[in-house]
Amino acid sequence: MNAHQEDSAPDPFQAARRAADALRRLAGDAAAHDVALVLGSGWAPAADALGAPDHEFPVTDLPGFSAPAVAGHAGKVRSIALPGGRRALAFLGRTHYYEERGADAVAHAVRTAAAAGCKTIVLTNSSGGLQPHYRVGQPVLISDHINLTGASPLHGPAFVDLTDVYTPRLRELCKQIDPSLEEGVYVQFRGPQYETPAEIGMVRAMGGDLVGMSTALEAIAAREAGAEVLGISLVTNAAAGMSGHPLDHEEVLAAGRDGARAMGELLARVLERL
Repeated sequence: MNAHQEDSAPDPFQAARRAADALRRLAGDAAAHDVALVLGSGWAPAADALGAPDHEFPVTDLPGFSAPAVAGHAGKVRSIALPGGRRALAFLGRTHYYEERGADAVAHAVRTAAAAGCKTIVLTNSSGGLQPHYRVGQPVLISDHINLTGASPLHGPAFVDLTDVYTPRLRELCKQIDPSLEEGVYVQFRGPQYETPAEIGMVRAMGGDLVGMSTALEAIAAREAGAEVLGISLVTNAAAGMSGHPLDHEEVLAAGRDGARAMGELLARVLERL
């Protein structure tokens, strides 16, 4: 991209404000949303546990969003009333970096949520687990991440502190609700191919516990916007080379669906206490 193209590129924050304005109209001019959830592959059933939405519409009704390109992503947005007069915004699906729409497209939902008033962003995903004791369907709180995409959603000298990118207070709140929850370091690869066993060995040496193809870029954008971030990863398979059989996307989706309802119940309890 040359300098002229960079100068003429759309302002991602202005695009988020336009999408937030459209969101307010589509949600019946409801009060500003307080918390947003990005629900990953197979997580759509989790949204049902949060309660019946007051409004639901295709994400493509909002400026700057494209239809999901991946199976398991519903491409819907829900506005859900929470106890205490608060409101949640649930994105059923996300844009992945491997779709080659750029880091701004990946961060657009998070930035739109922040522009709509959300002070808390909950990021969920499906992941491969590196710890031998992890079981399929187990939720793991993301304590930190390693970004191996080679990309960032930040522009210019935006020196965002990521010391506590995943808010300790929110992780502690989750463990008060479910003391059995474990924490782990999530590693985002670019994808769309699954990792090789050698790459998993590298991740293990780096201190990673979970691998996937989302979340890290969104978390960075959320912290830039000043939002608190909670990350929850659902282990849907053993990482490459650890199970003795090939990885299969349909199996990942099935495992995600099986665990999503329980995850929705956990998220509902967390949202009540925010």
